[in-house]
Amino acid sequence: MWRHSIILKKDEIDTIAIGGFDGIHVAHKTLIDKTGEKGAVVIIDKNYANLTPNSYRCFYIDQPCIFIDLSKIKDLSGEEFVKLLTKEFPNLKKIVVGYDFRFGKNRSKDANDLKKLFDGEVEIVKEIKIDGISVHSKTIRELLKKGDLKTAKKLLGRNYSIFGNVIKGLGIGSKELYPTINLSTGNFLLPKEGVYATFSKIDDKTFPSVTFIGKRETIDGSFSIETHILDRFDLKDIKTVEVIFVEYLRENKKFKDLQNLKKQIEEDIKEAKKILKVS
Repeated sequence: MWRHSIILKKDEIDTIAIGGFDGIHVAHKTLIDKTGEKGAVVIIDKNYANLTPNSYRCFYIDQPCIFIDLSKIKDLSGEEFVKLLTKEFPNLKKIVVGYDFRFGKNRSKDANDLKKLFDGEVEIVKEIKIDGISVHSKTIRELLKKGDLKTAKKLLGRNYSIFGNVIKGLGIGSKELYPTINLSTGNFLLPKEGVYATFSKIDDKTFPSVTFIGKRETIDGSFSIETHILDRFDLKDIKTVEVIFVEYLRENKKFKDLQNLKKQIEEDIKEAKKILKVS
């Protein structure tokens, strides 16, 4: 699961970037890029990250990722927190944080306090705005819930994606509609319910696709996440899929029968092919 190729021992690390890093957006990348060749990323894990939960964050980070559970440090004073860092990284010379970084019990200390407490260089990255919007994970979550993939992409610096484990579906798609891969996506934040033009990545191969999120109103009313691969593809033996959201196609709606639903799916596929530029 770890995408980076750099392996460093803790006593080799001289620079760290600290933060929650949910989403690994443009502002996060700015912090990470300042860590250098012997740098690492220290992720304070609050256990509610949902843009890139758990170690999925390491997919977007070239440097080593080191996780610290918030519950284990939340009662430390500012001085104790800095002491912990210098103990963990004995050759630490530089710390990179965002302008809104807080630490210490009850979040009592800020980035400027870190400068006073740490005997080394502290670089504070200023607020980053894109099109007048301050880049924050909270803002990205709100955009995705509204289906605004375009603005979310600007703040992320990439298309939003989720990872899912393949689960058994009803089998109706392959028999009467279009074959789909049904997914369970765990803690990932799902964008607005509806139909999307997407890419689906399977075993390092990327395929154009159409993805549905929502209640299957025409069939059984149950909630599902389903992706249909536009290329011919053997759906057997697939375990995990990364779904990359490109554009919102339409809202979910109920059709009077499966035939009408199939006609709409055909239109969805045509529109998705135009957007994804596939024949």
